Amino acid sequence: MIDMQIYIYFSIFQLYDISLLVMKTNLIDWGVIDYAQSWKQQTDIFDGVINAKHDNSFYENNIIMCEHPHVYTLGKSGKNNNMLLNDEQLKSINATLFHIDRGGDITYHGPGQLVCYPILNLEDFSLGLKEYVNLLEEAVIEVCKSYGIKTGRLNNATGVWIDGETDKARKICAIGVRCSRYVTMHGLAFNVNTNMQYFSYINPCGFIDKGVTSLAKELGYELSMNEVKQRLYASLNNLLNKRTAIY
Repeated sequence: MIDMQIYIYFSIFQLYDISLLVMKTNLIDWGVIDYAQSWKQQTDIFDGVINAKHDNSFYENNIIMCEHPHVYTLGKSGKNNNMLLNDEQLKSINATLFHIDRGGDITYHGPGQLVCYPILNLEDFSLGLKEYVNLLEEAVIEVCKSYGIKTGRLNNATGVWIDGETDKARKICAIGVRCSRYVTMHGLAFNVNTNMQYFSYINPCGFIDKGVTSLAKELGYELSMNEVKQRLYASLNNLLNKRTAIY
């Protein structure tokens, strides 16, 4: 009887302990938002999490989804010559250019592209930066699979690719993050119903021999952005919770 009581007590404790380890992430939808405004809002939340960690005070892990008006962003290691337009030409296509504080080279954001900015304390999920980027890629791979599209990774390149190891390689999702004290910002840009013409004005992510694509281009029809958002959030949340359950 005593042994049985100990077993029941231990089992209940295990269940209770595991439930504590499931880390909640909040989904925040900013809709269509100007890039400069989103960058400021991201930075404010990012700084808030870092300060909260330092002060041992409350903070939340957030996954932000949005779309941007036409804009190009150039990362810290990016090369200016990967932007193929001058200032006047940028104005003519109603686009702007920002030099920003993430890794990676140049990429495009615009209507029909799902941008995701997870602002997370990676220590809550026992993740290093490389593992985190891998997790972002895996979430997008899972979403593409749910639409019947086989995707994967490309050696020595971040992001999610179709036919990555062939001469038909094309990127469907770009990834560029910033991480300080294990807190992340920036994230991924997933081409859903994106106007692909805007990629012709740059060398996307610095590549001159690789293509770009979108869910709509691969499937032949436009998708519900809200549906894709929900699938991506579900995949990210599931993968993150698996990390907390492991450790």
